[in-house]
Amino acid sequence: MRRRGASRVAVAALLGVNLVLPTRPEPVATAGFVEAYPVMAAAMRAAGPPYADWAADGRRFLTFDPRGDGRAVEVLGDLAGADRIAVLVPGVGSTLADFDRGLGGVARRAPAVQAGQLYQELRATEPAARVAVLAWLGYDPPDGVLTAAGGVSARRGADGLAALLRELAARRPAATITLVGHSYGALVVSLAAADAPAQITDVVSLGGVGAGVQRADDLPGGRRFWAAEAPSDWVRRVPSVRLLGLGFGRRPGDPAFGARPLPAGGVDGHDGYLVPGSAALVAVAAVVLSGVGVGDAR
Repeated sequence: MRRRGASRVAVAALLGVNLVLPTRPEPVATAGFVEAYPVMAAAMRAAGPPYADWAADGRRFLTFDPRGDGRAVEVLGDLAGADRIAVLVPGVGSTLADFDRGLGGVARRAPAVQAGQLYQELRATEPAARVAVLAWLGYDPPDGVLTAAGGVSARRGADGLAALLRELAARRPAATITLVGHSYGALVVSLAAADAPAQITDVVSLGGVGAGVQRADDLPGGRRFWAAEAPSDWVRRVPSVRLLGLGFGRRPGDPAFGARPLPAGGVDGHDGYLVPGSAALVAVAAVVLSGVGVGDAR
């Protein structure tokens, strides 16, 4: 998380009452389809280490923008031929600098690592399946809980994600798409799903702070809504309220929300849902592959 001047911090705090900062510059290129790969590779080479190393390793990106906190959308698998696509959206504090190493240097928090673990689980579960996973840091998440309270970043993120979903649906009309949001990312995917193409069949919340609706059945489009919330996850202490534009409402992991439960027993804290070997990872992969959950969260 970058240091800012006192005035910058004060203005950022006002986001909690939905006052909006001036919009940041547009990224180098908006998230599109596989034609973006060579353009993003050139941008990474121009940006120097460590991003030039990503390009040299053959990693593929729909979006790359090193300015500010940065943005990136990485693709694992053959997106052009995928029948099952998962889009993974991280939460508060995520930046391009932590895309690979994780917030605070904790690898299990890294969007690239989490997406890689989900992709490997999908391939191990059904080797013949044509799958792709997108690590979608295509928005500027809030730096902390205070700036997250008003949901401004989530609405902006949802707009950007919705544009990508329309592109995916147009390019892969026969594919099914699952949205997976961790923490604040659960709010982003839920808002994006509200007016998404029919190819988006499932929404998954992992330790989600909210969903923009009070009940899973309120999500438009008849999409299946799944939620995992570990007993040791601090998100359980977040008040399930929304007042005067602040707060997130009922958590997806709250039984009263009515989400389809996914197992989270044994998950360590807030960041362990997609750790290899976890029941939550196995369950998310099952949803992506078939729309069928595994086990019961409670």
